[in-house]
Amino acid sequence: MRDHLAPVLIVLALLAGVPLVVDSNVVLNFLKVALMLALAGTGWNLLGGYGGQFSFGHAVFFGTGAYAVAVLQVRFGINAWAAFGAGIVLGAVLGLAIGWLTFRAGLRGSYFALVTLAFAEVARIIASVWPLTGAGAGILIPLREGFLTLQFGSRAEGYWFVLALLGIAMLIVRAIEVRRFGAQLVAVRENEDAARALGVDVLRVKLLAIALSGGITASAGAFYAQTFLYLDAGLAYGPWISVEALLTAIVGGIGTVWGPLLGALVLQALSELGKHLGGDAPGLGLVLFGAVLILVVRFAPNGIVGLARSLRPRRLARG
Repeated sequence: MRDHLAPVLIVLALLAGVPLVVDSNVVLNFLKVALMLALAGTGWNLLGGYGGQFSFGHAVFFGTGAYAVAVLQVRFGINAWAAFGAGIVLGAVLGLAIGWLTFRAGLRGSYFALVTLAFAEVARIIASVWPLTGAGAGILIPLREGFLTLQFGSRAEGYWFVLALLGIAMLIVRAIEVRRFGAQLVAVRENEDAARALGVDVLRVKLLAIALSGGITASAGAFYAQTFLYLDAGLAYGPWISVEALLTAIVGGIGTVWGPLLGALVLQALSELGKHLGGDAPGLGLVLFGAVLILVVRFAPNGIVGLARSLRPRRLARG
């Protein structure tokens, strides 16, 4: 075991033990959704946090992974595991295609962010009218519980599956951090022109980052489809997932391994609190999200992880 991977593996092992001591379906459902959001946030964070390429349209990858799983099973009778893998690959390929079109054109900053938003909206419109995706009626995956169909009989099994997906994504990001590619990503984020002058192949770095980002986010979408067994264009390609993927990283700590996980837990807790307090006023959750984002930007611009790191030297100094 390499030292730089040890903290991630320890935390994953602790999280894996939760269903062994907690049998509440409410808690497991909460954690399962939070881990799915953390997975989508990890995909966004690789491109936006480490690479500095802010995306407003990561729903395009999430929805593509979700629809790939559903369509391949329902329309073509493909095994759920194969469909799941195909969804991840398709998300990565779509990332490459979008990156090739945008990065070669020199788009970055707000221009890149708006173009990704446009891609997600185009995908939503296509899915809402295409018969293959069920058009406006959506697509329903038949309920067939079993290992081969990736439909788990207990919430604990679904929890462990999404935890495994998140664990793989976090280990990939952690491995990138300590390698040359991670340093190149940060160099591109800080100053593309300076990175290019130092010999960094900026286009290659950004294409690889968006492909990995697309594949990771697509895995979250594939899990969503396989868990809820129903999709329509608004669910799969809706702006909600783009917003939550972005917020999990920003709130938890942008450009860090732990940021998406911490941010997802906080945002999911706020969402549940909003449902509990709001009753017939569903907008309360959005108000809480907005308030937390303002507080983070004002008092902890580097998120929860950055705040913890800034407090540590103070504690040591006092000691």
